[in-house]
Amino acid sequence: MAARTPGIASEPALRLVAESGQPTMVLTRVFDAPRRLVFEAHSKPEHVSRWWGGRRHRPTVCEMDFRPGGAWRFVLHGPDGTDYPNRSVFIEVVKPERIVFSHGGGREGGPGTHFEATWTFDALEGNKTRATARMVFESAADRERVVEEFGAIEGGHQTLGRLAGYLAKMA
Repeated sequence: MAARTPGIASEPALRLVAESGQPTMVLTRVFDAPRRLVFEAHSKPEHVSRWWGGRRHRPTVCEMDFRPGGAWRFVLHGPDGTDYPNRSVFIEVVKPERIVFSHGGGREGGPGTHFEATWTFDALEGNKTRATARMVFESAADRERVVEEFGAIEGGHQTLGRLAGYLAKMA
């Protein structure tokens, strides 16, 4: 399910790897924006609050201390009024190459979700950037639950689509 970006035959515009039985999910997308801009969109609450989450969710960033050991708290507000509180702790921040964080979240009153995420940003020719998000869950069953219960695959596609639109406005 990889769409191609015109003019970049070897780079998929969006690629997802989420194999059953594996505790990982990897999303990759090529953006028509320079690496520094893609990294910036991930590092400041005023940017993240404009694109994070699926199309039907509205994010509220409560705190974003963007440094190793810093906390990132946000709530995704679902279309049915359900709130999904999330808390992450940044483990590594290497500007403009990589962000690593430990994530926990879930539905209010529901089971939580925990994974470690590594985002990498690769500069490509033509002022483009390949962003890769690798999420490692505690178990394959946890990853499957996130896919089924929270619609993580579609949500990932939508989130990166929203980011692409936001980056076009920032450029």
